Amino acid sequence: MKLAALFSGGKDSTYVIHLARKAGHEVKYLATIHSKNSASYMYHSINIGLTVIQSQALGIKLISKESLGEKEQEVHDLEILLKDLEIDGVLCGAIASTYQKKRVQAVCKKLNLKLIAPLWDIKPDKYMQDLINNNFKVIITGVFAEGLGKEWLGREINSENLAKLKKVEHKHKINLAGEGGEFETTVIDCPLFSQSIQITDSQIHWHKDKTGFFEIKNVKLIPKNNNPNNQEEIKGYV
Repeated sequence: MKLAALFSGGKDSTYVIHLARKAGHEVKYLATIHSKNSASYMYHSINIGLTVIQSQALGIKLISKESLGEKEQEVHDLEILLKDLEIDGVLCGAIASTYQKKRVQAVCKKLNLKLIAPLWDIKPDKYMQDLINNNFKVIITGVFAEGLGKEWLGREINSENLAKLKKVEHKHKINLAGEGGEFETTVIDCPLFSQSIQITDSQIHWHKDKTGFFEIKNVKLIPKNNNPNNQEEIKGYV
């Protein structure tokens, strides 16, 4: 099937592209909503501008739309974005959010599209290990739960840090995959990328309520052949 992937640049929306391709589907578009509401239940907003660079690394066309992030209206914004595309279905990275899945499903039904959600109901520990096993370089770019302090911002989810995250899960009862909104992520490299993303400038923002985010300001695209002459620094992409 020809699909449009709902894309935030995080681990879930990137990994499902990997799974869709393995299943023989063609991902024709990355569909991104730029929500002005950081508390949106539907869309992530941290480093959303990086999707332009990730699209280049993936070699998939990016389509996007701004949204005020108002409840239910933001769902209609997704419908507008997907309408009239030459696709058969929509690829979604939902794991356990019934709120998100039901609304995307309603949009798909209205547009006569099939919803593909390959991560739905997956066990978080298996999924997080699969990311590492499949060489996905994922960094934590937002923390919003007890047990996840400032030191987690910008940290890569590798085997060592996954073990530490499991301890936080055990002590504070968080969702290991962050599906409860405990943390957000950004993918800076994976086998799907023709170029890896190197962060050249960033800033940590920490708030009094003990939540914060890792702002990626500038990046450099590094070809997989590691030829330094082909490196391209990209500033002010947001």
